[in-house]
Amino acid sequence: MTVPALTAETRWRCTLCSNLTRFDVTRTARVTEFLHFDLAGESKVEETEVLSETIESVRCRWCNAVDQVELVARPGAEGPGAADTAVAAEQG
Repeated sequence: MTVPALTAETRWRCTLCSNLTRFDVTRTARVTEFLHFDLAGESKVEETEVLSETIESVRCRWCNAVDQVELVARPGAEGPGAADTAVAAEQG
């Protein structure tokens, strides 16, 4: 099952228990990081650029359902497409 990607106007909701806030996400990411080392050799990531990312699975923390998420509009989401995106995800 394909996990729907989040946008600025949408968020996940578990279709089984309606959870909106707690998910375990397994993802694979390819990133470029700028590391800054201090004189003692300790490193700190100062910049991260995500080159590609794949969400492999999403598990609901409340009911333990795997890949049972849908996209819904975020409260106060701006733009006319926010509601359309949520409806399309529900129908889809």
